[in-house]
Amino acid sequence: MTEARAPVRLACVYRRSWQDGFGARGWKLADAVADPEIIASTAATGERIPTSVFVHDILDHALCGLGTSGHRNEAVALLQLAARTGADPTPDIAQMVDEDLMQGRAVGEPLRSFLPPDLAALVPAGTHDDRDVIATLAAQLGAPALRQRLIARFFELGETRAAAARGCYRNHGLDHARRGALGLALQGLLAWADALAQRRGWASATATISITERSCGFAIDTPEPCARQAAY
Repeated sequence: MTEARAPVRLACVYRRSWQDGFGARGWKLADAVADPEIIASTAATGERIPTSVFVHDILDHALCGLGTSGHRNEAVALLQLAARTGADPTPDIAQMVDEDLMQGRAVGEPLRSFLPPDLAALVPAGTHDDRDVIATLAAQLGAPALRQRLIARFFELGETRAAAARGCYRNHGLDHARRGALGLALQGLLAWADALAQRRGWASATATISITERSCGFAIDTPEPCARQAAY
């Protein structure tokens, strides 16, 4: 008989108000608490996606071996999100291009190293400021064409590293094809934990998420130990 694998366990933290410049209420993975790019997430979902940002951080980042921030990581994670939900990642990618890259800001690395080789080759040697890099490219290509090329870059990176992400996920003993069902199960547990935190008026809480091939759990460790499980 095959020995059952130990659950994957992920620590997480809740704050009624995070002192991170945003003051957001919600949950973060413990590994992301010190990351200034990560804003806390509640159980709220988007219009197009049935799971929250927190579930995205678990399924499409952590379990796929990706950091929780960085444009290169997000390129892979957004395509993983699209694969499990069917949602088009283009609007989220376009938002990052417009708000960050087109303003000369790449998260997680210098802008020049994020660029595709064809764009990097157009930047004169000695151009070090990321805003100058974007200005130079926009002058050569035109802003609309540059924007489209940067959007395409996200898809290229996401597709190039997709096999590695799937492999990392499977190395946890999980079925990559069942990520959609797992996401919905985790979403239900998050909704329970988030509502509980609000009802109890907790200023903070710590919890552990556990995941196996067929079930997942959300255990509040402090301030009031309690837990819930869900099959998927």
